[in-house]
Amino acid sequence: MAKQNNNSNNKNRSNKSKFQNRSNTPVQKRVEKKKPTELIFRPEMTVSDIATELEISNAVLIKKLMGLGMMTSVNQVLDRDTVELVALDLGIEVKDEVITDLTRYDEMEIIDDPKDLVKRNPIITIMGHVDHGKTTLLDSIRKSRVVTGEAGGITQHIGAYQVEHQGEKITFIDTPGHAAFTEMRARGAKVTDIVVLVVAADDGVKPQTIEALQHAKASGVPIIVAINKIDKPTANPENVMSALSAHDLTPEAWGGTTPYVEVSALKKIGIDNLLDIILLLAEVEDLKANPNRNATGTVIEAFLDKGRGPVATVIVENGTLRIGDIIVIGNTFGRIRTMNDDLKRRYTEAIPGTPVEITGLDQVPQAGDVFMVFKDEKVARQTAEARSAKVKDTLVKQQKATSLESMFGDVVDGQKVLNLVLKCDVQGSIEALRGMLDKIDIEGFHANIVRSGVGGISETDVQLASASNAVIIGFNVRPTASVKSLAESVGVEIRLYNVVYRITEDIEKALKGMLEPVFEDVVTGQAEVRQLFKISKIGTIAGSYVTDGVIHRNSKVAVIREGVVIYNGVLSSLKRGKDDVKEVRQGFEFGFSVENYNDLKEGDIIEASIEREVEVD
Repeated sequence: MAKQNNNSNNKNRSNKSKFQNRSNTPVQKRVEKKKPTELIFRPEMTVSDIATELEISNAVLIKKLMGLGMMTSVNQVLDRDTVELVALDLGIEVKDEVITDLTRYDEMEIIDDPKDLVKRNPIITIMGHVDHGKTTLLDSIRKSRVVTGEAGGITQHIGAYQVEHQGEKITFIDTPGHAAFTEMRARGAKVTDIVVLVVAADDGVKPQTIEALQHAKASGVPIIVAINKIDKPTANPENVMSALSAHDLTPEAWGGTTPYVEVSALKKIGIDNLLDIILLLAEVEDLKANPNRNATGTVIEAFLDKGRGPVATVIVENGTLRIGDIIVIGNTFGRIRTMNDDLKRRYTEAIPGTPVEITGLDQVPQAGDVFMVFKDEKVARQTAEARSAKVKDTLVKQQKATSLESMFGDVVDGQKVLNLVLKCDVQGSIEALRGMLDKIDIEGFHANIVRSGVGGISETDVQLASASNAVIIGFNVRPTASVKSLAESVGVEIRLYNVVYRITEDIEKALKGMLEPVFEDVVTGQAEVRQLFKISKIGTIAGSYVTDGVIHRNSKVAVIREGVVIYNGVLSSLKRGKDDVKEVRQGFEFGFSVENYNDLKEGDIIEASIEREVEVD
């Protein structure tokens, strides 16, 4: 019994000894890991990425998101607002990733060594009032037609062209003269070295002339005044000089500093003299650039081509642009696949002052965006993605505000909203029309653009217009028969235009409830080109089939290719067999030709219209 007690005491002593030894051993303190104080948010971050940055498990983050009413997976992308809610709950500040494309990566900020600078081609902008002969002047300079049969005399697209004079190249930007394209014209002035202000000698200085002059002055570039139409009997150049002198454009002949050139674009009078003065002024300006660096420049126009994808016309302002270059334009990213000029000549590289049409972008950029070439593809992609995310956030906020305004406008602001879906042939037209609609100032009314886009009017556009109670405005585009039928069945109105100022006129009248009877082109029928015949002394005869309505002789016609109007003109002949006929109805075959136009292709749609006085409700 005693032995057992001794054993028990020994065991207790042994345990006590072990306990005492353990307590005497210095205990190592646990160092708590410092919690993050901020999270750097990057576009396209997933749940897993956010959890890693917050230093919590995926499960914990998913549980927090469930508390916010969100069922997510680890690979789901989170928006910034959601990330900020979770981070703030943990006491962590959210900051945006700084893609310093305007500091670290923006090569436009590089100061070139004067030794690297060489003479570059001057970039010229043609400005002036509508119908004063800007496009005709440019045609004469290029010795070929640029645009034939422009509707209302308005240049619908901004183009950039290069000509050679006395062994030197000159780049011309053709900006439209109508006040509706104010923003386009301003954008042209930003990239130009010299402005040629065209004023008709028989018409004098107009409000749009003064507007163009103000843009040119704001850009701080030299101005040359081209007094056009001097061949007209009523021409009065002295009147033009006197009117412009009041706006600080005093002619050199009167002791001033502004060169004035008398020209006739139609008769090709004074063209060489104008080009001589341009080169002389460019020499004085001492225009230089560094071709041995990555290129920078500006987008003049952009559109979506069914075969080539996004296409952009750009002017290289500095550096050399090459095939294969990684390029970022606004929030658009790509690698240049092809380059060509307006004559479709292929380029492998474009030096400063050169306009080229490029392909290889992932989406259509905005006209007026600045482009830059990046050496690092990853940085270029991040820059484009960051900009794209910023644009999306802005659009979401705008859409929310617009929805509220549309829903509560009558109660809160007393505003009646006219919703519009805007479809145009090119991006530049969209921007210009947006600017025009924003300037409509009618008390108690508001025009709201629900969607805008490039290309033909689609069924999706009709469905959106139906859902938002909107009117579809088509500028130089047309709906297919199926789209037109869908619009009629759901009660969506489609209004088609090829002259921009009529859009604002109609919308203003609609907002005021004052739409009156107007003369407009009423579509009578459509036909499909099925076979082409080339006949000497006559031109191209198109064998066609009337798919809808009736085609009348001497009708106005729009040539539509892939939903976009590529030419407006009139029928010069209409035949069935060998006989001339007055009209051809649906279901019959016929032959026709279009006056002054031979570039028809099989599959083209011909839309015939006649002018009628129509009561518009």
